[in-house]
Amino acid sequence: MQYPLNEVFETIQGEGVYTGVPAIFVRLQGCPVGCPWCDTQHTWDLDPEQQVAPSGIIGKLTASATWAEFSASQLLALFKAQNYHAKHVVITGGEPAMFDLRPLAAELESAGYRLQIETSGTFELRVSPQTWVTVSPKLDMPGGYLVRPDCMKRANEIKYPVAMQKHIDAFDHLLKTCPPRADAIIALQPISQRPRATELAIKTCIERNWRLSVQLHKYLNIE
Repeated sequence: MQYPLNEVFETIQGEGVYTGVPAIFVRLQGCPVGCPWCDTQHTWDLDPEQQVAPSGIIGKLTASATWAEFSASQLLALFKAQNYHAKHVVITGGEPAMFDLRPLAAELESAGYRLQIETSGTFELRVSPQTWVTVSPKLDMPGGYLVRPDCMKRANEIKYPVAMQKHIDAFDHLLKTCPPRADAIIALQPISQRPRATELAIKTCIERNWRLSVQLHKYLNIE
């Protein structure tokens, strides 16, 4: 199994339950969902003309649409070659659920890594039972994809981006029509750290006893 890798880097997780945890981010190329506020729009198109050799991804310093194919074993070798210390691996994108992540999970978990996937919940999840699934539901996006009930049931945490009350209302409808598992952690994340969005998220989290996710990495100005 080959995966279209846009970039890989070591940092701390800045969102959700694992905020503050050292992590290796594996960003895959390709996403048809089309969120207007997406801060990684360069990962949307899986353009063959942007494919480069694996060496072109290592140490990538600027955001771009270039990508390279990596197998699970090549990715594990890259972790070791880069002398990464973190044992928490975040598979993100793009939309990583477009790909079968089970071979990648088997390779990395056998080497002592813990996996987390960040997904919109619009594609079937092909992950290991141990993978921590973060579903960030994307509703009424230009791509026209629907959030899958099976993704909501599999999610360990549901991290929902909000800016206005209509987003809360839409989320309430989703929770009613696609109920999550009983132990799923629900977090609200203000879009782009806008003051009004942050105020709304804090107010709602207090009222509902939900969590707040604030994209810590953007406040710290790190990846």
